[in-house]
Amino acid sequence: MFRRAFVGLFFLAAAAASGTVWAHHSFAMFDFTRVVTVKGTVKEFQWTNPHVILWVDPDPTSGDKPAPWYAELTSPGNLTRAGWDKHAFKGGEHVELVIHPLRDGKFGGAFKQATLLDTGKVWSSDLRAQEKPGLK
Repeated sequence: MFRRAFVGLFFLAAAAASGTVWAHHSFAMFDFTRVVTVKGTVKEFQWTNPHVILWVDPDPTSGDKPAPWYAELTSPGNLTRAGWDKHAFKGGEHVELVIHPLRDGKFGGAFKQATLLDTGKVWSSDLRAQEKPGLK
């Protein structure tokens, strides 16, 4: 009797957890009808699961030190399949970052494209397309 209850609870917990994982893939926080361009210096490129993050310190416009912006990408695995690697951006590089901004007005968004201004190299990514189930 105890074993049957334990197995039932296990499967119930697994089903609940899978719903949580699926909910993670909501893009409601981003405004895909708008784009924002930020020129600045790469602060950090976090090549980690579940989403890679590019942090950029924007060029100062009024003499104040502006807050860093972040751009959310898909997972390292999805980016690797698209030809990326963990060395795509290095701290200190000057970039022009294009994102779909956060709806709440905070400094971040969904990565669309970044151009390395010293070399002209362009990296692009479509977060929604790369997060679809069944990618190979």
